[in-house]
Amino acid sequence: MVNREVVGAHYGLRDWLLQRITAVIMVFYTLILLSALYAMPTFDYMNWKALWQSSVMRYSSFLFVLALAFHAWIGVRNIFMDYIKVASLRLVLYVVVILALCSYFAWAVQILWGR
Repeated sequence: MVNREVVGAHYGLRDWLLQRITAVIMVFYTLILLSALYAMPTFDYMNWKALWQSSVMRYSSFLFVLALAFHAWIGVRNIFMDYIKVASLRLVLYVVVILALCSYFAWAVQILWGR
């Protein structure tokens, strides 16, 4: 008799590709942010506030946070699939990580567009 273990789906190439795409998005955002900081005439509150009022920074930051959430989810999920053998514990950890990532994403959106 074959003893089957519940380890989740085998995502393979899709995960690998999405992990690389999100990493490239995050590197590109970092370059945008560093360029914007370098282009600031002075590093004071008014220039900092003006930087974050621009829609380019808001939308690129939104895309960065979204990419970061997917990047983190794929990495953590793969670690759990590899090292947590008890399926019920793995499911609980998945739920905890998903709730944390969703709350962090909502918090970032509130920071970017909140008043």
